[in-house]
Amino acid sequence: MPGIVGLITRLPRAEAMQQLGRMVASLRHESFYVEGTWFDESLGVYIGWVERHAQPMPLHSDSDDKVLVFSGEEFPEPGTALALKHRGHTLDLDGCEYLVHLAEQDSNFPANLNGQFHGMLADKRLGTVTLFNDRFSLHRLYYHEAKNAFYFAAEAKAILAVRPELRTLDWRGIGEFISCGCVLENRTIFADIHMLPAGSAWLFRKAALERKHSYFLPAEWETQSEMEPEPYYQKVRHIFERNLPRYFSGTEPIGMSLTGGLDTRTILAWRKPAPGTLPCYTFGGSYRECRDVRVARKVAHVCGQPHQVITVGADFLARFAHYAERTVYLTDGCTGVNQSPDLYVNEIARQIAPVRMTGNYGDQVLRHMRAFKPSSPPPGIFSTDALRHVANAESTYSAISQGHALTFAAFKQAAWNYHGLLALESSQLTMRTPYADTELVKALYRAPASTLANNVLRERLIEDGDPKLRKIRTDLGFAGGGGRLASTLSPRYHRFTMRAEYAYDYGMPQWLAKFDHRVSALHLERIFLGVHKFTHFRSWYRDPLSAYVQEILLDPRSLARPYLVKSNVEAMVKSHVKGDGNYTTAIHKLLTLEHVHRLFVDAP
Repeated sequence: MPGIVGLITRLPRAEAMQQLGRMVASLRHESFYVEGTWFDESLGVYIGWVERHAQPMPLHSDSDDKVLVFSGEEFPEPGTALALKHRGHTLDLDGCEYLVHLAEQDSNFPANLNGQFHGMLADKRLGTVTLFNDRFSLHRLYYHEAKNAFYFAAEAKAILAVRPELRTLDWRGIGEFISCGCVLENRTIFADIHMLPAGSAWLFRKAALERKHSYFLPAEWETQSEMEPEPYYQKVRHIFERNLPRYFSGTEPIGMSLTGGLDTRTILAWRKPAPGTLPCYTFGGSYRECRDVRVARKVAHVCGQPHQVITVGADFLARFAHYAERTVYLTDGCTGVNQSPDLYVNEIARQIAPVRMTGNYGDQVLRHMRAFKPSSPPPGIFSTDALRHVANAESTYSAISQGHALTFAAFKQAAWNYHGLLALESSQLTMRTPYADTELVKALYRAPASTLANNVLRERLIEDGDPKLRKIRTDLGFAGGGGRLASTLSPRYHRFTMRAEYAYDYGMPQWLAKFDHRVSALHLERIFLGVHKFTHFRSWYRDPLSAYVQEILLDPRSLARPYLVKSNVEAMVKSHVKGDGNYTTAIHKLLTLEHVHRLFVDAP
């Protein structure tokens, strides 16, 4: 994802600048990206940035003592820039220049910022450099500590570009990726490349790391007392209503990524955009109009907003090889080829509006929900050594999931499990969500247990914001009218159809795969697929993508990977392509790992 890169070092200036140039070039993924560099030889800092749109970087304080390079977005209190201008600071009220003036007067900077960001603050007077990120680590920053330099980058590939000896895999990280779909505890799949912990402000002096400081720890919020249901609702409503307009600020056009659920509808209920001013879109598939599309269209119509469907179909499948490889490359292997449809749809979404408003993290923070857990791969695919790391991943997950459920959801799950998809989406457009608002998440730590068991809080927010939206049932049958019986039966019915689709897609048990193969002429998938989901990889890998799967996974290079059992991989691929077995999730992992090897490890 776009962001900063650089090194802090006492290397000769020419050598440091040469390395900086290679690091910047490694993030130049799209023709519409803009870039820049800045250095201060006396401080030993050499920094570059690659962004989706032009920003006035670096930012200088009035005295020029402080220099700030900032990537991401910050959503301040209204009037912050104007108040700084009234105090005598020189700045553009519409840009991000106010940030360096905040740094000038706030000794706790960046602790009081609200958003998804990372950056570098140089203080010429004190002779220090501070690397920092947001308190949730949503705008990831990688680092590597070498003997002669400290490297940092928004993407790991930038560090690999100048330290090729790091092109080796960390097997603990690989085991966690196989088991959990992500790497845990601020590690990566690359040995000796780590990610800056959430809420960091690391201080450098004389080009050496002096202090690894955390300006925020979740324990500060965990100690708050639980509130009674009604005062809690009123507090959440007040914060949501008050802070939501911040996320619709700026000069760039915004599009609404509208789903059939409650999170995006809650945003619309309180935003109340003028008719025709907020283009909405929903991702759909080729079998039929999924529930997301049908419900989202109704919601957009009630709000008087235009709505369109971005369909994942034949065009995507024809270019799957491109999108699969690109997905792994753009995310440094943090997400799998199964997320490649998201790259496709976000390329199209960028043509609608360069900023995408979403309901991301809503369910997770409002109900403290976990979205991932360890799972075991099919037996016989991975070697004994690899399975040992997979088993260790389960133990690590068990340990890190202890404690407050919201801390896990907001500070671990979001930073580790969601990063790959966020990085992929952010390569194309600016992602926004009001559910990562600092004040809101802090308040959600005070939730009474009764509000975590159901959707009543969001349904009430929608009712109070726009009663018309409360009357439309969600994709899973929540909200809506029709009395108590309908409110009970509708969620059960839609939950059944969702589970049936799962069972007929990547969750199909092996016995059902054998039966489906015997009656394949009936094409039973047409009954179940497309009701809720717009991607269908089990049947895609079996039919339109079968040649691709075999080309990659049956290649001698792939079968020679030390963590695989060659004969069993061959049998698995042939069984899935034939149709009498379902190995969708294993194929996801194997294709992704093979691309990681070819793009990052084997690459010159």
